[in-house]
Amino acid sequence: MEIILLERVEKLGGIGDVVTVKDGYARNFLLPNKKALRANEANKKVFEANRAKIEADNEAKRKDAESASKNVDGKQIVLIRAASNAGQLYGSVTVRDIVEGLNADGADITKKMIILERPIKTLGVFDVKVVLHPEVSITVQVNVARSDDEAELQKDGVDVIAQMFEDEQAEIAAAAIEQAEEAEVAADEAEEAEKERLAKLQEEAEEARAAEAAVEGDDGLSGEAPAEDSAEN
Repeated sequence: MEIILLERVEKLGGIGDVVTVKDGYARNFLLPNKKALRANEANKKVFEANRAKIEADNEAKRKDAESASKNVDGKQIVLIRAASNAGQLYGSVTVRDIVEGLNADGADITKKMIILERPIKTLGVFDVKVVLHPEVSITVQVNVARSDDEAELQKDGVDVIAQMFEDEQAEIAAAAIEQAEEAEVAADEAEEAEKERLAKLQEEAEEARAAEAAVEGDDGLSGEAPAEDSAEN
């Protein structure tokens, strides 16, 4: 379908441009949102007759948007959400959440102005495009965190998810070291106990041999005594 643009449309053109687009895009978006007219002869004449006013109105709106952008551009809003230790949100951050956060901070934004390709589902700081006017776009930051403290860390550039992973790995490593140390101590104690057991067995064996030798000595002496008596007789 051929259309006449009534305002700048990204990747299509500016005011007054006649372009060809898919019928569905024209019928479902451009025409109902008054961003374009069908490019028939009647509409072309209407557009040319009102072109000066359309361009003047657009310029006024552009200046208003530029003025409003000063209070919004670069703004960072904090949204506190519950999340797992892996950083996955229990739910998501939507366009509505961002609009409410910005407007609560003094902005005047509508949902149509927010360009969010997909809902935010993890912790972190995300750049979000806001179109205040077809020719005026700004970027805001959405800081999604589990607490105000984590939000401050993320604001300073700390990757909280990576930090959580590092902390978790450090805890695992510390636990492994502690287990290894405990195992080493246990091994040393077992070795010492085994040495003591062997030493005791050896001591008992020596005592047994000594006792046996003593018994044999006594038996020898008792066996020699009759012979001496016989010799005397």
